[in-house]
Amino acid sequence: MSEVYSDHLRKIVGPIWDAQFHHPFVQGIGDGTLDIEKLKFWVRQDYQFLIDYARVHTTATARAPDMETMTWFAGMAESTLKVEMSLHRSYAADFGITEEELEREQKAPTCQGYTDFLVRAATAEPFEVTVAAVLPCLWSFYEKGLRLASQPLPNEELYARWIKTYSNPAFGEDVERCRSLVDRLAEAASPERRARMDRAFITSSRYEYLFWEMCYTLQTWPV
Repeated sequence: MSEVYSDHLRKIVGPIWDAQFHHPFVQGIGDGTLDIEKLKFWVRQDYQFLIDYARVHTTATARAPDMETMTWFAGMAESTLKVEMSLHRSYAADFGITEEELEREQKAPTCQGYTDFLVRAATAEPFEVTVAAVLPCLWSFYEKGLRLASQPLPNEELYARWIKTYSNPAFGEDVERCRSLVDRLAEAASPERRARMDRAFITSSRYEYLFWEMCYTLQTWPV
């Protein structure tokens, strides 16, 4: 391949990721104007998302082709459960939401669809496709965190906390590890397999956008 595969992936989702960054939910975090009820909704729904996201990493751990990859995915599962979800627990404590309430929250349609897609990618797709499906959540969050951190932080601590979490260099290290893994897997993959990786990466990127829209509109089941 003439270019690094993960750079190719980033190029093909350029408009989708730009739309994510300019979504009013993300921009509202950046300038501190987001309606607090929308942030509460994100906390509840993203907590549910992260539960399944950790399951996806655990499944990938079992399917990993080597010890290095197995160790990384196991660490990601632990980091999701203990580190990233601690942000959500801290918000929940601020809002008077108990951990039991977080765990009982019903997924909105988009959250259900996204997690179902990722779980299927982890259990029914080739390992290369699994990793490609996982990468956008990590990478797009870090990119948004960095872009928001490059401008003055909002005065509202709740939103500044979000930006600091997702622009943390440690988060960036996990992004680079996952990108490197995708690149390595793509080198050995057939053109047909890389096309499936492309589709998984694009689908997850689209779900990322839809997740912001879900939280901004406080999406519920219509019936």
